Amino acid sequence: MAERKDDGQTFSEPQLAINRIYTKNGDAGQTCLVGGQKVDKFDLRIQAYGTVDELNAFVGIARLGVAAALSHHDAVIPERAARLADLAETLLRVQHELFNLGSILATLPEDVHPKQPRVTETDVGALERSIDAATHSVPPLRSFVLPGGCRAEADLHVCRTVCRRAERLTVHLARETDVDPMAVTYLNRLSDAFFAWSRLVSWAVNADEVLWKPNESATGLLSKP
Repeated sequence: MAERKDDGQTFSEPQLAINRIYTKNGDAGQTCLVGGQKVDKFDLRIQAYGTVDELNAFVGIARLGVAAALSHHDAVIPERAARLADLAETLLRVQHELFNLGSILATLPEDVHPKQPRVTETDVGALERSIDAATHSVPPLRSFVLPGGCRAEADLHVCRTVCRRAERLTVHLARETDVDPMAVTYLNRLSDAFFAWSRLVSWAVNADEVLWKPNESATGLLSKP
């Protein structure tokens, strides 16, 4: 089996030949884990890695949004444009990491292979460095941020909220069975990263952040003279 070296870890490369999309095996409401065990499609493990898969799709949308923001803002300061290009590459890396995470979540603990793809401390460390770099680039926050400063920023907030849901489901799964603790750590750090990256995008394209103003509610507006 082909293998690759990745950040100090050697993972097995996929050996697939996908020549048929539908199998009809799931028509009874069950699906198979990596080890071949049949479980209900509403099983908590399926919900956890299914939500990670959902997140991966949203990250793909966000990555395209960042690339579009880069191409449509010719007047952006070159340094800031470079940061957007770096972010697009980082989001692609995250998509690979999320697929690695899904692999480990889709496998019962006793069936995990030593060289099976997974998220590692190296992946978490890379997220933390990216969060720190983004945070140091943008102005300090004076209130909570509402999604919608620009499209790419809003896409990253969607990723943040879906990531939080994936984290909650994975924590729930970890309460019921053994789960690689790095899975929860990775999702926790990734949700923070999406927030930091959303602010970085607004900064890079000179978009005003939409800040939470409690008295802009209907109740608050009625109380104004």
